[in-house]
Amino acid sequence: MSEQTPVKEAPANPPTELEKRFPGAVKRDERPGFEGHIVEVAKLHEVAAAIRDEMGYDFLSSVTAVDYYSEAPEGENFIEVVYHLYKSTGGGALVYRVQVPRDNAVVPSLVDLYPGADFQEREAWDLYGVKFEGHPDLRRILLWEGFAGHPMRKDWKEPYFEEDVKPFKNRWPEGQVYRIEDRNPVGKNVSYPQGFDPDGFQETDDPRMYESLERSSQDFIEQIDTEQVVVNLGPQHPSTHGVFRMAVRMHGETIVGLKPVMGYLHRNHEQIGERNTWTMNMPFTDRLDYLSSMSNNFGYALAVEKLIGEKAAPPERAEYIRVIMAELTRISNHLWAIGFLLNDLGAFFTPALYAIEERELILDIFEATAGSRMMCNYFRFGGVARDLPEGILPKIKDLVTDRLPRKVEELDLYLSANELVRSRGEGVGVITPEDAIAFSAAGPVLRASGVPYDVRRADPYSIYDRFKFDVTVRQHGDVYDRYMIRIDEIYQSLSILRQALKDIPEGEIMNGKNPYQVRVPAGESYGRVEGPKGELGFYIVSTGKANPHRYHVRAPSFINLTILEKMCVGQKIADVVVNLGSIDIVLGEVDR
Repeated sequence: MSEQTPVKEAPANPPTELEKRFPGAVKRDERPGFEGHIVEVAKLHEVAAAIRDEMGYDFLSSVTAVDYYSEAPEGENFIEVVYHLYKSTGGGALVYRVQVPRDNAVVPSLVDLYPGADFQEREAWDLYGVKFEGHPDLRRILLWEGFAGHPMRKDWKEPYFEEDVKPFKNRWPEGQVYRIEDRNPVGKNVSYPQGFDPDGFQETDDPRMYESLERSSQDFIEQIDTEQVVVNLGPQHPSTHGVFRMAVRMHGETIVGLKPVMGYLHRNHEQIGERNTWTMNMPFTDRLDYLSSMSNNFGYALAVEKLIGEKAAPPERAEYIRVIMAELTRISNHLWAIGFLLNDLGAFFTPALYAIEERELILDIFEATAGSRMMCNYFRFGGVARDLPEGILPKIKDLVTDRLPRKVEELDLYLSANELVRSRGEGVGVITPEDAIAFSAAGPVLRASGVPYDVRRADPYSIYDRFKFDVTVRQHGDVYDRYMIRIDEIYQSLSILRQALKDIPEGEIMNGKNPYQVRVPAGESYGRVEGPKGELGFYIVSTGKANPHRYHVRAPSFINLTILEKMCVGQKIADVVVNLGSIDIVLGEVDR
């Protein structure tokens, strides 16, 4: 009788590639509902470099912070910085995070590895007080430099603070309604930091910004001794597409440095989102990119449904309706972007009005379906708010099979070969594929630089894997290609719509009832869609209560601006507005 060799049982959770590569410095996040790894702060830069160079995660999608704060003596108290990365060749996310004390929140900057972290780290500094060591320009980005405190921290209270979360008790359930501003009127609603005298206030925003502008211009070598000039475009300027400012340093007419200045419309969207209930946030997302509310709803619904699980899986008909609304939104957005880019190029409003006419027909569909042309508030967790009204499907079919293809062909015919469009667009504002990935550019801006990355294909969601469509790319990365890619994408959206309209089934449009409140299990999730302007992501953290503990928006308009300076340096001042227009931003989403 032979002795049997005991078989060793495989560990339940074998170490991951990252844990093997950095033993002791990286550990798995084992909190229920969380994924990814926790990285030792001192090793963050080394680990991030290995993740990029050895594992191929070259696209830094999202950087944000979460405040875990408790007033209880034994409660958790730390700030967490969360990173979401992807491979530009496609696939799912790699998530890692670092945890630092709230009173000493210092984290190494990753801007030298991922330039796309620049604005996102500044935002985390501004709103959470996380100091990123080594950041080349760590200034506030949405608030003014003299602002006291960091308003996304859980112990920060605004002047009209009522309660931590809604619904406020004075509205419901007691119903004895009053408004806090009536009890705390203007003039008595602000408490200044100790030692602060508003009458003696000295502005520090602009001097620091101009110092940064001067530093970024130092690489420019002057051939003759001339004086450089700084010009401010905006914030109130018709060509800045909203309340947006660009401080431009020029040598003659050549740009040698540019700093975007934003935040004029900042309303702390994310803090309001953390006060709201999960359901209240659905209409709130409409206000981000207010030209694309259906797409905003889509991204937020996916993030929450991911946490809820099968109970929130939408029925088949609702999935088709969601895709139809998302693709109509893409066409509507691109028509608007093309029309206004022509304005920026000097063809004042004639092409824009032709494009807007077609967009209005799409808004008619939204109004009939959702009851509103722009603030649609149409998606729900587990489906959509209501079914398509009678007679609307034939109208959509007519639009996508007949009218829109003809009209887009006309736009293409009259504009794409136009001498003005070509001479002002070709070779202007060039972004190489390497820079587009490094700066976390997304959507048409990324694909116009030759990178075939589209979330609908790279990391499919909803039912996009059922449809045949091409991820279109252009190869020159200039303004002209960013114009052409939107024409290409309209044709692809029309193709998806024709397939969806052919296959849409009858049936339910909600998984169960549409509840007043939803139960979201504790944990985190990141839901993302390929919005018209690029990857739109929602990172949420739930503690199992009725309100999000964390609600973060990965806004493509905001992150795509990170590369604006690089694409403008060396260009003429007359091209700045065209470069900005070709990115296609909406300030509601930039400033949040």
